[in-house]
Parts: sequence; structure tokens; C-alpha cells
Amino acid sequence: MQSQLTKILQEVKEQLQKASTIVETEDIRVKILGKKGQLTEILRSMGKLSADERKELGLAANQARADIENLLDEKFAMLKEAAREGKFRLEKIDVTEPGIPHVLGVRHPITITIDEISKVFMSMGYSIAEGPEVETVFNNFDALNSPPNHPSRDYTDTFYMTENTLLRCHTSPVQVRAIKKQRPPIKIISPGRCFRRDDIDATHSPMFHQVEGLLLDEGVTMADLKGTLDSFAKQLFGSSLKTKFRPHYFPFTEPSAEMDVSCFKCGGKGCRVCKGSGWIEILGCGMVHPNVLKIGEVDTEKYTGFAFGMGVERIAMLKYEIDDIRLFYENDMRFINQFK
Repeated sequence: MQSQLTKILQEVKEQLQKASTIVETEDIRVKILGKKGQLTEILRSMGKLSADERKELGLAANQARADIENLLDEKFAMLKEAAREGKFRLEKIDVTEPGIPHVLGVRHPITITIDEISKVFMSMGYSIAEGPEVETVFNNFDALNSPPNHPSRDYTDTFYMTENTLLRCHTSPVQVRAIKKQRPPIKIISPGRCFRRDDIDATHSPMFHQVEGLLLDEGVTMADLKGTLDSFAKQLFGSSLKTKFRPHYFPFTEPSAEMDVSCFKCGGKGCRVCKGSGWIEILGCGMVHPNVLKIGEVDTEKYTGFAFGMGVERIAMLKYEIDDIRLFYENDMRFINQFK
């Protein structure tokens, strides 16, 4: 048996010299030291020997096992170090190679336009108010003095979630919430997304953005409204801009108007942007209807106010001469990168 131990040790040395991978070395370990390995079989057969022979062979077997384990440990360590060095060689960095450029994103033109509008009104003392995009029918229509037979209430015009909830058609419900929650004076703008059942084309989208505003205080008149919006338009489009107001109808304001600005492209002479008229309509406005104020139990004998609303996409299209609203939502970086 001792000669077998000597032979096993010699075979292990020869096999380890030939082994080139950790897997091959592990196979040698299992073959020799595993539960069914050669050295394990010798140790199991020692029961047939006398006590003195078992003692002598046990010492020899333990020594052989220790020698084999040392050889295996050295081989494993050598192979692991070689693998680590090989990995380093593959992963080394050539600092002389040019780096990979990191492309920074740009703000979306809708975001840019909302920020520009908001900055103008915040400079006048307005604060920003927000509200949910899923609204109640009451806040979206009833509280805004919309008659029961108004066409905008039809299922063909509005996205209804349930009989009493819908995707808001405008950001005016934020004004309703402010009137019910706050006491005058109130001075807010409410930018946000809105939804209407429109067929998608170059000028219409079922989702769009609005910025609406509300000022409610004592002694507020139509003159205050005109002065505020005239100042806003000049700050946004240029000091040489002119404004004019045309009578209009909105259920939640009385009197109501639409505001036109002189074409900032041609200066009022007539061009493609203003369709030859010299004027561009940019928003609707008016004095808040008393019925809307009563929703918040506001004393209409003491307080008056005005409201206005504008489409962000429309202003962005006019300002940047974009002729198709769909470009805002196609996520084409060739388009968006123009607004760096």
C-alpha cells in the first residue's frame, strides 16, 4: 500500500504539470481525494490490517494527503493568478485613445415655452398652481358655468372615465379649486396637460398643454386684464408688439374676449405666419363670471377678477415657426436638438 501511495503522489505531480485550467485541476483533486478517490479507497482498506500496520500506513497516507493538497493549492493559486493577469491584459485601458463623448439632452420646446410664459407672470407676482388631470364633471363644466347642452360636454368631444369623472379639457378646474380653497386675493397661473377628442393632424392633437391664469381681488377691472396681457405679450414677443382685443364668448367669463398680437414675424405687414392679416390670435380671456365666483362663496359685490388661457403648442408653433403640431410628440431628436 505504501508503494501505491508513492505511485499516486507521482501521478498527481505528472497530471498537475499537464493541467492548464482550474477545471482540470479540480478534476484531479476529485479523482484522488474525493469520496471515491484513489487515496480514499486506500484509507478504507486499512481495516484489514493489524494495528501496527494501520498506524504505519496511516502516517504515510496522511503525509501523502498533505503533500497532494499542497501541490493542488500551489496549482490552484498559480492558475488563478494567471487568469487574473490575463483578465487585466484584456481589460487594460489605453489612456491615449480618444474618449467616448457623452451627449447631453436638451429641453423640449413645450417645456421651454411653458417656462418662458411662467417666468413672465411670476415676475408680475403670480404663483403657480397645479391640479389633477383626471377631474370631476362638476369642476370641469358645472362650476365653470357651462350649460348642460354645451357641445363640449358630448362624448364626441370629451374623454370620460366614468359618468362623473373625465380627463380635463382645460386647466380651468385648477382655478375652481383655488376659488373654493383660498380667500381673495388670488393671483395664480396653472400650466398643465389637457385632453380633448380631436383627430390628429397638423394643427390638432388629443393631448395638448395650456397655461391659464386667474386674478381675483377688490376693484379689478377689464383695464387691469388688458394691461396685464399687453405687458405679457411684449415681454414674450418683443416691446414693439401691439395687441388688440375682440369680443368673444366663454361660459365662465363675462365680458369675454380674444387677444390678437401684431405679427412678430412681419411686424403687421402681412406674411405666411399671420396669413396676410398682420395679426395673430394667441389667447382667450375675460372677467370671471359671477356664477363661477359663487361656487367659492366669494362676495361678488366686493370682489371681481379676470381669467385668461392660452395654448402652449400654439404659441410655440408661432414663436418657432413650426408648421406641424405632431413634431412635438414624435420624439425625433433631430427636431428637439434644434432648441439647444
